[in-house]
Amino acid sequence: MIGALAMLLIVSIVTFAIFFLVPRLAGATPEAFAARYVGRGASMDTIRLVAERLGFYDPVAVQYGRFLKGIVAGTEYDTGAGVDHCPAPCFGYSFITQQPVWPNLMDRSRVTLSLGIGAAVLWLVGGVATGVLSALRRGSFFDRSAMGIALAGVSLPIFFTGMISLSIFSYGLGWTAPGGAWVDVTIDPLQWAYNLLLPWITLALLFAATYARLTRAGMLETMGEDYIRTARAKGLVERGVVVKHGLRAALTPIVTVFGLDFGLLMGGAVLTESTFSLNGLGKYAVDAIKNNDLPAVMGVTLLAALFVVVANLVVDLLYAVVDPRVRLA
Repeated sequence: MIGALAMLLIVSIVTFAIFFLVPRLAGATPEAFAARYVGRGASMDTIRLVAERLGFYDPVAVQYGRFLKGIVAGTEYDTGAGVDHCPAPCFGYSFITQQPVWPNLMDRSRVTLSLGIGAAVLWLVGGVATGVLSALRRGSFFDRSAMGIALAGVSLPIFFTGMISLSIFSYGLGWTAPGGAWVDVTIDPLQWAYNLLLPWITLALLFAATYARLTRAGMLETMGEDYIRTARAKGLVERGVVVKHGLRAALTPIVTVFGLDFGLLMGGAVLTESTFSLNGLGKYAVDAIKNNDLPAVMGVTLLAALFVVVANLVVDLLYAVVDPRVRLA
């Protein structure tokens, strides 16, 4: 836990340096930073006034301390028309929308979380099951077909498979909801699942292919170990040998990769959300970049880093559960 907190602090320092220190070293002026907050079309007098109010003329260390204080205790922003309070955790204040960034992040994260959880269940179950069957039937027609489909799934970009799926299953056959459909799970769970079914399948196809190949490779290596032969010699049923001894040991790299994939996905599935017009974190980040809304972009970056750190922390805790050879100190 202490290591995760230290990593979050390091991530905040690196993120702040990327957005503020590196541009300054490259010659960016305080007015250039302020222009990213007020958007395009602002006068130079307005930009200088914003730069002074936001403290861009202060040293970088002072600016970082103010930024960190805002995350922990909140802060206030002088918008010119008044002073707006940004409660903790304050990930910034958007002068484009005249709103704190954090509430928007939380609102959009519900869409991204729904998309990520549903797709993760599909790609874990489908990918691992396919990999196990391919390893047990090595060289068979199923093995070659499954790995061929897995290779195609890895190679095809999400925006291609997403558009093809929409044109066939949504607009052609009418089996799934069109892009842009979203209902919160607390309002109508069935409609929520129906609207996200096609994005789930499309996104899961990309990840399931990787997990099938990883599981197959791990199972082929594990099933040739001495303890597998010993378990069979003791008379254990084949299902118990495969699940309890083979698969459990082969899942360690899968858990590691899953922590990274799911953490990054929670930071914003940009292509998937853009393809299916879902207002999640990815689309929020794209819109912020188009509108030159620096606080929103920085907020998404910090939240994505937070998801990755938390996901890796959970993975470390799961190691001892998945693999009995691992013991946490």
